[in-house]
Amino acid sequence: MRLKMTQGAPARPSSDSHVTVVVPGEHVMTALVGPRDQFLRRVEQEFPTVAIRVRGNEVRVSGEETAQVTNVSRLFEELVTLIQNGQQLDDNTLDRVFTMVRSNERPSEILTHQVLRNAKGRQVKPKTAGQKRYVDAIAQNVITFGIGPAGTGKSWLAVAMAVRALQAKEVERIILTRPAVEAGERLGFLPGDLMAKIDPYLRPLYDALYDMLDMEGVQRLIEKQVIEVAPLAFMRGRTLNNSFIILDEAQNTTPEQMKMFLTRIGFGSRVVVTGDATQVDIAGNKSGLLSLEATLDGIDNLAFVKLGSADVVRHKIVADIVQAYERRDEAAEAQREERREERREER
Repeated sequence: MRLKMTQGAPARPSSDSHVTVVVPGEHVMTALVGPRDQFLRRVEQEFPTVAIRVRGNEVRVSGEETAQVTNVSRLFEELVTLIQNGQQLDDNTLDRVFTMVRSNERPSEILTHQVLRNAKGRQVKPKTAGQKRYVDAIAQNVITFGIGPAGTGKSWLAVAMAVRALQAKEVERIILTRPAVEAGERLGFLPGDLMAKIDPYLRPLYDALYDMLDMEGVQRLIEKQVIEVAPLAFMRGRTLNNSFIILDEAQNTTPEQMKMFLTRIGFGSRVVVTGDATQVDIAGNKSGLLSLEATLDGIDNLAFVKLGSADVVRHKIVADIVQAYERRDEAAEAQREERREERREER
């Protein structure tokens, strides 16, 4: 792709900047503008201060604000690269690309990063810059903490990285665990023995496994004990070597349970701990995940990755709900700080 930049006539009080993006191939241009120019209209709505004109295999971007013209031309450059790498454009992808370009990030590097192919042959890839930082941290560290709200792909991507490590023979087994903490219901009222009662709490981990591997393959690996799915209490007293271990819903561990879990790690193992600090279900809100970053500060081969509403990849309404709760929490914290300041002044 070629970019041609020119400057408007200097006689005008506020001269326009112009950038021409040359698109390689009619099929790429068709995918770029979308059905009935749908994607082109989306770009115009998102960047109303620039004018966009398409002629032949060229997209001309112009406007009085040079920074905006540069942003939009870079946006088209990134979209063309994504299309050439097989990415299908849709409204959700465009929203993510808009966010990344505004943050001076490279969507073509983020959205084309393949973690693995799942059982149905689809590529498992990060969909946001935060998710890309998350999978990079998992690949580079012994212990990675992924902290963020629902819908940010914390558990799903962790399971994908575990399956990739197993397939690459970097580890000998996968261990998935969660604390069996009640969220308003009582375990005792569920039918069956202990494992039958606990199974619903572990179901999300099974679902993620079935996304990566076919159901028969998962069952076969479980029978061979290559994959183990168990409640956190079953980790006590063990040393876990050559394993990829995922602790899910870690906000519902106690400080004692978290210490117990982290000291189970043996040689050749990799650990991912996921949690949502806004959904603590344990009594007294005494979570083993909260404030852990300060405790473990300075330890090598350990990373904390924080995901936010911009990393939610479920229905858009989920991101809107997360943002609404974040605004509520920020307002409540501001009120608490204001009351603390009033009390200090009274003294």
